[in-house]
Amino acid sequence: MSELVNKIKNKIEDKKLEKEIKLLNSAYKLYLTKGINNTSIQDIVNDAGVAKGTFYLYFKDKYDIQEVLTIKKSNELFHKALQNLNTDVINKFEDQLIFVIDYVINELKNNTDLVKFIYKDLSFGFYNQGINTIFESGEIDIYETFMKGLNNNNLKLKNPDVTLYMIIELTSSTIFNSIIKGIPLPIDEYKPYLYKTIRNILNEKTNY
Repeated sequence: MSELVNKIKNKIEDKKLEKEIKLLNSAYKLYLTKGINNTSIQDIVNDAGVAKGTFYLYFKDKYDIQEVLTIKKSNELFHKALQNLNTDVINKFEDQLIFVIDYVINELKNNTDLVKFIYKDLSFGFYNQGINTIFESGEIDIYETFMKGLNNNNLKLKNPDVTLYMIIELTSSTIFNSIIKGIPLPIDEYKPYLYKTIRNILNEKTNY
């Protein structure tokens, strides 16, 4: 009997997850094509094929789903970068971190719609969930990777959480204009300046 109950519960959870994913996918598509101001909750549920009441089981309003999408899309970028990081080839911690940042930037450079959607909010989850929790979704482990890298390389930072936040925020806040407008430089020309600054942040913080 308990096995049957578990199967029913799992089926219900699968259905709930399926509806949430449909809402997220529909919102993302509509926000890209129409903009958030011109997209209503009714538009989202119509596109997702769910009842309007279902929307409120998952999200407070259309801005809440925008925040969830921003965090989700940012997490996916870092997750892909880490999947492609070969620590056997790139064994120096600073170089590993630069690889991850560079991978994320290249993904964004090739997807200007995503750049415009995320805007300057790669670090958005830090504000809303706390520094330690944005990377605990299972989709991304950049926080854990960062901490392991510090330990493995015996780098003593005064506040590793803040350092990681600063690096992601610096990247996030500067690459938007570089990719979209070429300001202060086109992104490929801007990268060396950004990466030198990131290395300086790491080196300066080890002196505490």
